[in-house]
Amino acid sequence: MQEKKGFTAGSALTAVLTISVAAFLAACGDGAQSPAKAVAVPVADSYDVSKMDLKPSPAKVSAERHTGAFAEGSSLSIVPELKPLDPAPVKTVRLDTTHKIIEIAPGVKFSAWTFGDHVPGPTIRARVGDKIRFSMTNRSDESVPGVQLTAAPMMHSMDFHAAMVSPQDKYRSIAPGQTIEFEFTLNYPGIFMYHCGTPMILEHIASGMYGAVVVEPKAGYPTKADREYVVIQSEFYVKPDPGKRKVDGGPLYVLDGDNLKKAIPNYTVFNGVHNAMVKTPLAAKAGERVRLFVLNVGPSKTSSFHVVGTIFDRVWIEGNPDNQFRGMQTVLLGSSNSAIAEFMIPEDGSYIMVDHHFANASQGAIGLVSTAVKTATQDLEHHNMPATATPTSPDAVAGKLAFESKCLACHSIGGGRKLGPDLAGVTKRRTEAWLKRWLKEPEKMLQSDADAMAMLKEYNNIPMPNQSLSDVEIRQYLDYMKWADANPAGPAVAAH
Repeated sequence: MQEKKGFTAGSALTAVLTISVAAFLAACGDGAQSPAKAVAVPVADSYDVSKMDLKPSPAKVSAERHTGAFAEGSSLSIVPELKPLDPAPVKTVRLDTTHKIIEIAPGVKFSAWTFGDHVPGPTIRARVGDKIRFSMTNRSDESVPGVQLTAAPMMHSMDFHAAMVSPQDKYRSIAPGQTIEFEFTLNYPGIFMYHCGTPMILEHIASGMYGAVVVEPKAGYPTKADREYVVIQSEFYVKPDPGKRKVDGGPLYVLDGDNLKKAIPNYTVFNGVHNAMVKTPLAAKAGERVRLFVLNVGPSKTSSFHVVGTIFDRVWIEGNPDNQFRGMQTVLLGSSNSAIAEFMIPEDGSYIMVDHHFANASQGAIGLVSTAVKTATQDLEHHNMPATATPTSPDAVAGKLAFESKCLACHSIGGGRKLGPDLAGVTKRRTEAWLKRWLKEPEKMLQSDADAMAMLKEYNNIPMPNQSLSDVEIRQYLDYMKWADANPAGPAVAAH
């Protein structure tokens, strides 16, 4: 039977069911009375503000200086591992501020400001309804054991995105030697950023003052995970110290305020270190469900978080299961946005975590979830795998990081041929002028230079792409190659 316009088989079935139900309800009565009307049962609102604690006690500021550990509390975890939930309804947390030198990339030792003497700061794990009893001493005037003090003591504060409190009371700045204490109740589930809120906030976050609070729903998560890890993405804006101070014989790096305001980072990283989770992958096994608590603290860039080789079975935006997506390939996170991303490990292998804004990935926003004890680094593409030891010259350090970000898929230095030649000894085989032209305009060289044309033929007619390098970047590459040739990591292989 042909369906009439505006009347489908589906609507006909609905009509029949409606009539049948009505007839059934009528039959249940005595014929003299109308059928009983359905009574709507109100559904409890889990976000009922009338049941939230919105009046915490006032903060206290004192001159009492804490002198113990910089971070204390059973609910704290150091990234990337996340400890199980502490069942205590009150979480006592101490995160003191320090100034110290951290290594954010090989040879790049940066004058950082921290919470709890870590970058990122320790992760706090709790659940909805728990109370956080927080204290912090500003210890920026103390020398951290074994590390020299490079930044002047200054005011600091704490801003918890997980709290619902008066910022003027709880988030006030305290001077070196002062201690602030306050409490708040966790009213919403999620992954929340914490950071220093002292002006200029941009500088304090970029110097390392950030971390995460993981707040579980009261009833827990609706799925069971075999592994749980925290991944915090951030940016570093650094330059060699204008005063030319040294650390362990190498240059000290300090905050680059100009590039910070322009949002031009040198490094975009996971958990505070360039390629940390490539060198030390997150462990998992085939068939397991992995739960990642992902937070992008910025301070200025967006993250497009992706794991190569699997699909996010569930994504809870802001870490709240009420905000659920299924079957996602990528999670887009602005500054201070977060998500829980769950996925299955289908088979043995190394699953690449990456910011799919590949400019960020090339700066170090990369990591691995691996079923192997040791990762087969030669099979990874667009990953920054170390090829040599670390130079000390700032230009050579920049060249090394650029090489490991962009070139290791096709080239090695002392490790043998790949898609292209081994570059060990290249500065001895080629003049600097030739190398500059080759890095600047390889496509023109392949049309006119006999050596370039011979190299193309030798390597299966795979041309080197033009990387659109600036003169500064070319100088950095050459400084690194010169350094590598003076400090060989492996046998130089004769090649074009």
